This record gives sequence, structure tokens and C-alpha cells, in this order.
Amino acid sequence: MKKLILILIDGMGDHVSHKLGYLKALELAQKGVKFTLESELPSLSRPLYETILTGKLPIESGITNNRIDRMSKEESIFSLGKKSGIKTAAVAYHWIHELYNGPFNPEQDIEVENSEKNINYGRFYWEDSYPDSHLFSLTNKIVKDKKPEFILLHTMNVDDAGHKYGGLSKEYEDVVYKLNYYLSHYLPIWQEAGYEVVITSDHGMDINGNHGGDSKLEREVPFWILGDISKNYENVKITQRDIKKICCEILKIN
Repeated sequence: MKKLILILIDGMGDHVSHKLGYLKALELAQKGVKFTLESELPSLSRPLYETILTGKLPIESGITNNRIDRMSKEESIFSLGKKSGIKTAAVAYHWIHELYNGPFNPEQDIEVENSEKNINYGRFYWEDSYPDSHLFSLTNKIVKDKKPEFILLHTMNVDDAGHKYGGLSKEYEDVVYKLNYYLSHYLPIWQEAGYEVVITSDHGMDINGNHGGDSKLEREVPFWILGDISKNYENVKITQRDIKKICCEILKIN
């Protein structure tokens, strides 16, 4: 059985994806492929977490806005992983806990270790400004200590900067540039440990720091598949709904 890390960079539009020079270097070395996807609608975070992790459109899942805080009713990568007997993990915003593990209590659920949950090992945060650097370090510790077959790393600093300064601002770009260091440092470690890596975003960000609509800035997002498996997808047409299927193919779970 394969191992996979899915990195979800919240709020990063495709228009700034070229700032990630390390990923471009992997593409040029034929160690990865990149796609530009169009997010589903509405281009909002919680509905699109559900699309990415379950393959369902927001109007199908019923998660159509950010204020719907019930648990998902769909089969996700986490629930399928649990049924297949693999260990799952997430270092993610608390909305991920609400969708796939249930109601979130910050006093109790900041750390989760429970084999009965869809997400067996979780480290959850609730401040959008919680440092991406800490999230990569926490992910690395879970990888070393728990060795899950599937782990979601979900960062929020790009989205936070976009809302504060706009999707075409220097501040927004600066946070994307910072990700270069974390990716170039940790990806080789995780790949050496046997993990495949997939990277994407849920939605983009317009000039005024908004998303939810149908503009190019709000909807176009990048999607990378790294490593040798990327050659299997070079000439494949991919939509945001296909990410769940691709992750399950990599993990070899039904």
C-alpha cells in the first residue's frame, strides 16, 4: 500500500503558483506535473474541502457555504482509508475536524489520537494566522512518530494574507514565496520516507480579497502531482472533483 501526503494551500490562486520556484524545478526535472484547475462553485473553503476530499459538488454534498458546520454525509478519503484499515492524519484548520470527525471543541480536539475516528491523528487550529511553519513541523512529527498512510496538511496563511491585502498584493505574494522554503525542506524528507505528494488549493482570491464567485482570480487553482507517479497523469484531463479519485488510486484503496 502506498503512502500519500495531500498539501492543501488555502486561498492560493493559480496566478501566483509560479512563485513556487521549487515546484517548478521539479516540473522541469520531470519529477512532477502541474495542472490548472477550475474550482467548483461557490468558490468557498468549506464547500471545496468537501469537493476535494469527497469528489462531490457543493450542491450535491449540501455543504454550500462556510457556515454549515455539520459533519459530512459523503465518503471521504478519510472514511475510505478507515474502512481500508490504513492510518489517517490531518494537520488542518478546525473545519476539517467538523467535516470528518464531528463537532470541534478547542479544549479537547486540538490534538486527536483515536483509531475509531475518520481522522486517526489530528492537530487542529482555529486562527487563520497560525504560522504555516508550525504546520509543516507538526506534520513532520506525525509522519515520523505515527507513520500514517494518508495525511492532509492544510495551511491558511496565504488565504489570510489575501483577505487582508488582496489577491494581487505584495503581502499575498510574499506568503506564497515563504512556502518555497517549507516545501523544499520537507518534501525531500517525506519522499525519502516513501510518501507520494499531491499539492493543490481550494480557491483563489480576487483583487479585493474576496472569493466565492465565478471570476478567473477566484476560481483558477494549481494542482501538482509529484514523483514518479506523475508520469501516469501527464496527459489526463483533471477536474477538482477528480482529486479524491487520484488520491485513492495512489493509496490503492477503493
